[in-house]
Amino acid sequence: MLLAIDTSTPQIGLSLYDGHKVIAEQNWFSRQMHTVELAPAVVQLLKSCGNTIEDIDAIGVAIGPGSFTSLRVGISFVKGLAFSRNIPVVGINSLDILANGILIDTLNPLICTLPAGRGRHACNQYVQNKKGKSLWRPVSEQKIITIDEFVPSLEQQCYLCGDFSDVERNKINANPLIELLSPVFSIRRAAVLAYLSFYKLRSGGGDNAFDLSPNYLHIANPLPDLK
Repeated sequence: MLLAIDTSTPQIGLSLYDGHKVIAEQNWFSRQMHTVELAPAVVQLLKSCGNTIEDIDAIGVAIGPGSFTSLRVGISFVKGLAFSRNIPVVGINSLDILANGILIDTLNPLICTLPAGRGRHACNQYVQNKKGKSLWRPVSEQKIITIDEFVPSLEQQCYLCGDFSDVERNKINANPLIELLSPVFSIRRAAVLAYLSFYKLRSGGGDNAFDLSPNYLHIANPLPDLK
């Protein structure tokens, strides 16, 4: 059974996946209490399904981009569990988790974002993937950008997914080429993380728990124009 853990942002996500079905999933927003909430939540999730930590034989973890502190909490927890149980670990990009929870049939690109602090957003562009288990594949390098930089740069129709303020949403809606998706699609589902982790592990894509590290973005460069 695979346990998925996502602490990239104030949102925390947990899921259990056995390769055939999602056994459990829990997503919630924490008030900067990741350290206090994570371990008890894992124990309670397992207990509610009639399982224990001994039933976990693999772990999937979101590696960012995201908050420095929250990512460290999740990855440190995963490393400790992996070393103590001697089980494999899979790291998944947090933007990939967000993208693959969105079911849209389109030729237009999808841009997913996560809050990066001080009015900035970490983002990446995706196109639909016709092969493999992933629904979307990235076609650009991750960037950190502000909405004021981002909105004028878009010259092609696209979908945009993210957690934005009312002011930011008004600026985004001023560009008719951008279709802003519902906040429902801004939730990184832990079940998606579990699914991506399972198939990455099955294809030989496991990671070394010792070397696993958070993915931080520091350079505020804009996305290239979509032409």
